[in-house]
Amino acid sequence: MTASTFADAPSVTGHAPSADSFAEGTPAPAAPAAVPETKAPAKRPAGKKSKTFELTLTVTGTADGEWRAEIKQGATYLVRNLAVAAAAVSRAAKELHEELFAPIEALMDEARSQQAARVAALEAELEAARKALADLD
Repeated sequence: MTASTFADAPSVTGHAPSADSFAEGTPAPAAPAAVPETKAPAKRPAGKKSKTFELTLTVTGTADGEWRAEIKQGATYLVRNLAVAAAAVSRAAKELHEELFAPIEALMDEARSQQAARVAALEAELEAARKALADLD
């Protein structure tokens, strides 16, 4: 509507129904049923949120039985290339969880068998060297 349309529109004052006319034509609302008052459950106080942090521990092992560890926080390395004993890795994995321990222990068993084979080969080489030395005397 434009401003001129408003000016041409008939006045509606005096034609509005009164509040009494509504009361005559509509039934009175029923009284609300008595609702037993229920107590709202008590809200628990907000617990203190503990500060969390994230560290990434990476443990790397070689077939020779050498283990290294790194700790990273976000993009920053806190510890890098730290030599760790194989027994310490095994104990730590066992303490953390059985599901961590089993695969690590399987790798360590394989490394042990490889090291045992290497020791046997070196002992055989040492025995051959001793025999050769004895033959020279």
